[in-house]
Amino acid sequence: MATYRGSLDGSSLRIAVVASRFDKTGGGIVEGLCTAAVEAAREHGVPDGALDVVWVPGAYELPSAAQRLAESGGYDAIACVGAVIRGETAHFDFVAGEAARGIAEVARRYGLPVTFGVITSDTVEQARARSGGAVRNQGRDAMVAAIEMADLFRRLPGAAARTEHTP
Repeated sequence: MATYRGSLDGSSLRIAVVASRFDKTGGGIVEGLCTAAVEAAREHGVPDGALDVVWVPGAYELPSAAQRLAESGGYDAIACVGAVIRGETAHFDFVAGEAARGIAEVARRYGLPVTFGVITSDTVEQARARSGGAVRNQGRDAMVAAIEMADLFRRLPGAAARTEHTP
């Protein structure tokens, strides 16, 4: 029986963070997610020259930017981060659902780890707690998952080796 696990060594990986700029709270929630994702990449050995950050207008645009990056063939993983906070209309459901579906579709279509670090919460307080507050930081979580999955994909049978990044 074979067992496969990915490591958290990002030293040979090229990774992108796609972050949504729209933050209706004005509280820097998404900036906190993006900063934590970048810090996690560095902590796990991803060289600065192998880490790109792409800002998009909002969470709805995350999948299309992730798709463009995946199409380039230049990345081992993509971590998507953003925040969608429920309001008084159904807009939340459409944006959050389409962002999640779109990100998952990019991952499946391109056989590439594309992680979901998008906070979907009912309140600003919940979003703050998940962006560096008492609970955790979903940006960090998304990056750690991206690194582990990229390494796992390299180890799995039949995996096409991507060109390794040389710092």
